[in-house]
Amino acid sequence: MKFNYNLTTNLVFGSGSGNQIGEEAAKLSKKIMIVTGGSSTKKSGLLQRAQDQLHTAGAEYVTYDKAQPNPVLSTVLEGAEIAKDAGCGCVIAIGGGSSIDTAKGICAAMKSKVSVKDMLYEGISVTEAIPLVAVPTTCGTGSEVNGIAVITDEENSHKLAIVGNAVIPKVSIVDPDLMKTMPKGVFASVAFDALCHLIEAYLSKGANFMTDALAMEGMRLLSDNLVKLYHDYDHAEAWEKVTFASTLGGYTLNGVGVIAGHGMEHPESGLKNVVHGQGLAAILPVLLKELAPCCPERIAAISRLFGGTDEYDCWKALLSLLRSINLDVTLADLGFNEKDIQWMKHNTFKVAAYNMMMTPKELDEEDVARLYTEALDFNRVN
Repeated sequence: MKFNYNLTTNLVFGSGSGNQIGEEAAKLSKKIMIVTGGSSTKKSGLLQRAQDQLHTAGAEYVTYDKAQPNPVLSTVLEGAEIAKDAGCGCVIAIGGGSSIDTAKGICAAMKSKVSVKDMLYEGISVTEAIPLVAVPTTCGTGSEVNGIAVITDEENSHKLAIVGNAVIPKVSIVDPDLMKTMPKGVFASVAFDALCHLIEAYLSKGANFMTDALAMEGMRLLSDNLVKLYHDYDHAEAWEKVTFASTLGGYTLNGVGVIAGHGMEHPESGLKNVVHGQGLAAILPVLLKELAPCCPERIAAISRLFGGTDEYDCWKALLSLLRSINLDVTLADLGFNEKDIQWMKHNTFKVAAYNMMMTPKELDEEDVARLYTEALDFNRVN
């Protein structure tokens, strides 16, 4: 087996590491943009903490608080113009994956000679960007340790990605204490996203020794701690392990990416702006049932981690997990109907052709339509 794995992020992990935001960012620039969402980091006091740290470190900053779930292209471009006008040489992203992905787009737009829109549609790799410091407040996306930013072009609902080593964060400050303000519903959604990253990387045609090791350890940590933490939010050790598992998912994303689970979810959230983790929850059990015959040993290994016995009951084990964290939603629950399926089956191969290609079973548009149809009520009839 041959593979290449290159990641240069300085990972600062552990309880209390959020106190190093200003110190680490000021090493990169004395003029900084903070990218965050509209409310959660303000309510928690984290935004003010970061601003105070930057002041102490002698750095100037401008705050851009328009990051939103399912980041959109117009927000990225607006943020980049503000950062340029302020002369920023570094961006700090504070928040969930949406804040980090928005910041990655801004970093690329600040320096690259290629437009972000061309990167999205032409698949042009990002080779130039200003440095990014990532401070995740959700344990799900893994965006803090990969060179991928998912951005929606709101003009046509296409959810695409920019990719390149230049947008891998220079520093990632991963502090489990910063995750604890998440409502349980948000936690369930983002933690399941992390699990999907690990499962899909393990099933990918591109899986290798490195990503297998990362994926299996991440899945093991989640199998032992995800449900436990959902029902006991004060469990400090479980917070550490779930948070670290999420970061491992980010490493696998940077190594081999994801497959049809995410490939089929992107049209969902592109079309109806659904919560990403909920969209995944509606589709993953259906997909695992479909893939069982083509990679039985790997799906059986996943199944055993989560209380199943073989490849044929893996989907049941995952559905049981979803029910235990109140995330057993269907596509119908999320507002989809049969009329949406034709658009989604076409869009899947427009925005996620690579993900579909790396899926261990070849799926065409009619296969995808059939799986979407099953997912309309799969979690209710099984």
